[in-house]
Amino acid sequence: MSWTDEKVAKLKELWAKGHTASQISEMLGDTTRNAVIGKAHRLNLEARAPSKQSSSTNLSNVKRTKKQAQPQSRKAKFQSILLDKNFEAENPKSLEELTDQTCKWPIGHPNEENFYFCGRKPESEFPYCKLHILYAFQPKNQKDDVLDKEDEVPEFIEKKVKSAG
Repeated sequence: MSWTDEKVAKLKELWAKGHTASQISEMLGDTTRNAVIGKAHRLNLEARAPSKQSSSTNLSNVKRTKKQAQPQSRKAKFQSILLDKNFEAENPKSLEELTDQTCKWPIGHPNEENFYFCGRKPESEFPYCKLHILYAFQPKNQKDDVLDKEDEVPEFIEKKVKSAG
């Protein structure tokens, strides 16, 4: 197949309108999709405007990706806790006062006189409150830089604690 001036002009026109290479090859006749793409490239035609076909498929893809009501995964629950910045006040408890309804996060060192447990309401299936879940659990497959033992608290957790206070 040879590219005549007429076919080149028609290619440029259809390309500018946003037709796909397959559609253009059908309209031109006796040419392939790859030939259309190659000629468009050699003519240095501008980047394609979104095609009519691809814009309609994007809408159907959006509809398909809407999530149906499914139980939340552990990672999704953890991420929702990260977004919540409302932490209730501590309710200091001694070891004897701990129940299933209290956060079991230790504050301080057991040998210290001021040692206590957080005492906030724990988050559903976890033994800790929302704030202390941030310390205790990391989402699966998350690769963070290894912290030096000299670092007491990671900076992102300090920010969370400050924003909660």
